[in-house]
Amino acid sequence: QVRLVESGGGLVQAGGSLRLSCAASGRTFRFEDYAMGWFRQAPGKERELLATISGRGRTSNYADTVKGRFAISRLNAGNTVYLQMNSLKPEDTAVYYCAAAGTVELVREGRCDYWGQGTQVTVSS
Repeated sequence: QVRLVESGGGLVQAGGSLRLSCAASGRTFRFEDYAMGWFRQAPGKERELLATISGRGRTSNYADTVKGRFAISRLNAGNTVYLQMNSLKPEDTAVYYCAAAGTVELVREGRCDYWGQGTQVTVSS
């Protein structure tokens, strides 16, 4: 059984920073074989893809809404993917999810094999 567990969410003032973590576990889960992505969903809005990273971490991509403010990274030795979020805005308030898929393209399409349970990020003005 594969589990993705997000952490690091919380309440922060506008302009502040947070770093989200997503720890993967599973007896037969080879973390480096999976591209990873961070998504978010705000109340009443559709799920939004924020960033993707390839299995070995060589390529990453960002949504225009977070480009230049957020950074995705991964530590394969620790089965963890991160999302560093800077210059946070109230409109960044949402539940943030990590997800895993066999390719970056599948992550972009939202066709992920595994999803975390989400962590709440609230940005106050």
